Amino acid sequence: MPIFYAFFSMTYIRIFLLWCLLASGASAQVTKPSVSATGRTGVHYEIFVRSFADSNGDGIGDLNGVTSRLDYLKDLGVSALWLMPINPSPTYHKYDVTDYYGIDKEYGTMADFKRLLAEAHKRNIKVIIDFVINHSSNQHPWFTEAASSPTAAHRNWYVWMTQRQIDSLNLATREATADSGERSPWHVANANDPAKYYGMFWRGMPDLNYDEPALRQEIYKAGKFWLSDVGVDGFRLDAARHIYPDQEEPKNHAFWQEFGREMASAKPNVYTVGEVWTTAEKIAPYFKGLTANFNFDLSFALQKLAAQEADTVGVVAMLARNRAIFANANPQFIDATMLTNHDQNRIGSVLKGNLNHEKVAASLLLTLPGNPYIYYGEELGMLGRKPDETIREPFLWTERSQDKQRTRWMKPRFTTDSTVAPLARQQADPNSLYNHYKRLIRFRNSHPVLNDNLSQLVQTGIQQTGVVAFVRQSGNKSVLVVQNLTGKPLDVALTPNEQAFRRVIFQTTTGASLKKSTLSVPAYGCAVLE
Repeated sequence: MPIFYAFFSMTYIRIFLLWCLLASGASAQVTKPSVSATGRTGVHYEIFVRSFADSNGDGIGDLNGVTSRLDYLKDLGVSALWLMPINPSPTYHKYDVTDYYGIDKEYGTMADFKRLLAEAHKRNIKVIIDFVINHSSNQHPWFTEAASSPTAAHRNWYVWMTQRQIDSLNLATREATADSGERSPWHVANANDPAKYYGMFWRGMPDLNYDEPALRQEIYKAGKFWLSDVGVDGFRLDAARHIYPDQEEPKNHAFWQEFGREMASAKPNVYTVGEVWTTAEKIAPYFKGLTANFNFDLSFALQKLAAQEADTVGVVAMLARNRAIFANANPQFIDATMLTNHDQNRIGSVLKGNLNHEKVAASLLLTLPGNPYIYYGEELGMLGRKPDETIREPFLWTERSQDKQRTRWMKPRFTTDSTVAPLARQQADPNSLYNHYKRLIRFRNSHPVLNDNLSQLVQTGIQQTGVVAFVRQSGNKSVLVVQNLTGKPLDVALTPNEQAFRRVIFQTTTGASLKKSTLSVPAYGCAVLE
């Protein structure tokens, strides 16, 4: 953030200028990330380890608990896991790291994690971990040393400024954004220190300064450790848009391109997925450095149309437009799609526990193009509204009295046995949300077009109220997907462009039929045609 350094020592300015020269040479070579096998096919599953499965009876979910449930995930049809942060941290969520090379002792040991990796890989399940490098914890040794003195060795690994400097540059406050409500990002570390540090999310998360070459190299070293020495398959990159502030966003793009090259030197087909919560035009440049990026626009559109039983957004046209923008930046982009994640109200609560609406949302997520992510428990209809703790409640394996692996680190407010049927109960019910997800994923995984996460989206001529319709195309093969959003059966007239699709090959609700150019779709049903 060079605007901050006008007030720094001449020594640091010379170092900074040297770094600019080096960085400009590297960033001029725009290289797109290599195409990762991870993410090209399959469905990914996000896990908050603390809430998933407890292996030792202490009430806290752990890595051995995840390992013990790999067969469940394999049976569900999952091809990759995204583990929310597992590094040592002073908080329950662990998004403020104190050691980039360790495992938090609440979750287990490095040996436990390597066993999880080995067992996942035996089942052809990849493992992606949260790599939280926008900021560290304020309890990280780097920061405690940096805060000890203006001349500390790690001082420039963070961003510091006096109040006068902050005011003169009009940086005292920031606009709240979807991913951070912090409006006053400057914090006092030491009452005797004339400077404050920058922490975009909160005082416990001081932002790292990536204009410091030594920091960059240390972060790259840590990433390579997890890829090469430990063996993870990739990273989810938290707050990827905020490595540099909004006014210097092109430097974010250059950073992630360099990051991608560095990680590929350790694992050529490394998978990286970024949290870039903004418009399609601003997301697109991140595909030049990252394999995938999450699609928040689609998330909110799917929530809305399922709740309203009407496509007031024009979801297919919106998605086609955004995908064209992404493809212009990188034709091999992977669109990471989702209904909700750990930062959003759960889809079950957004849809007020309406089972039909939840099934519609799942049907669209798992038939639209892209690399779909399921937030743990979404397949059960788990509930939750902010604050964050209550959208990360314990997974329900079986009835409470019998559930030895259910975590107890918090008392759930939304997801209990009386509000959500536990997994064991849903497994026995063929009409449950769990079995709806399982059937969809199994079909998706078995079909060469639907399972191609890089397949193309083609708009149809069908413009009927209460219907979402689209074509997926991969090579010379195509499928037509028609979703009835409403509680009434609909007869959908196929236009001449869709009349080549003559056979229903999958349906979520029995009763779909095709006669001449009319497709009958049951209430809330989804039909796939070839």
